[in-house]
Amino acid sequence: MQEILIKPEKRIPDFWAELWRFRDLFLLLAWRDVLVRYKQTVLGVLWSILRPLMTMVVFTLVFGKIAKLPSGNVPYSVLVYSALLPWQFFSTIVSESSLSVVANSGLISKVYFPRIIIPTTSMVVASVDFMISFFILICLMFCYGFYPTIRMLAIPLFLPISIFLSLGIGYLISALNVKFRDFQYIVPFLVQTLFYISPVGFSSSIIPDKWRLIYSLNPMVGVIDVFRWAILGESHKIYFYGLLTSILISLSIFILGLFFFLRTEKEFADVV
Repeated sequence: MQEILIKPEKRIPDFWAELWRFRDLFLLLAWRDVLVRYKQTVLGVLWSILRPLMTMVVFTLVFGKIAKLPSGNVPYSVLVYSALLPWQFFSTIVSESSLSVVANSGLISKVYFPRIIIPTTSMVVASVDFMISFFILICLMFCYGFYPTIRMLAIPLFLPISIFLSLGIGYLISALNVKFRDFQYIVPFLVQTLFYISPVGFSSSIIPDKWRLIYSLNPMVGVIDVFRWAILGESHKIYFYGLLTSILISLSIFILGLFFFLRTEKEFADVV
């Protein structure tokens, strides 16, 4: 006679314990994603350097030289690159994680493992790009005679805001994309739109005070502003209410995305 085992719903503590048991698989998949990141490209890992550099040059010309927007006595290239650092980290995680479950459908339909490992590995790929870009930023600052301060040690404290936000979006969209493949077209549009309305090519200080809080409803505004404060110093002060808004929205999106993913993951193997 076939034995039917009924288990209770997976709780959050069980989820973390299970994730720890499968840590070797997490590292294996993360390493695979890093290796295939620039596979079959002519320039390889150089793309992780060229992409932000080319964006920096374009934004510096458009916003710094042509529009002549203020940079707070900071070289405009450094102003732009200090924002590209958290932006590239965020966009890489969102882009990679959102489509990851469908991209790994063959693996999901064959063996059991915590499905959440798949979108989470995008964080490792983004971290590799982040460290390369951080090194480029330091070189750029020295080139302009703009030297790092002790504030930069605070960057690891602010990085989790970007991680919670990007992974939350990634969990949510990757689960939705299993049933509704429309999201593979929505994700690039979403990332591109956020890019242009975020203060990457300009300082958020140009936003009038009466609109700052509303503008900060875009959670990347608080993330970019706090990175600029850590990198550029007092010339770019933290807008406290904007940072608080960014933290609250990022945590809310992470919790929503995580719960939705865990609630729907048991259906992935049947649908994907």
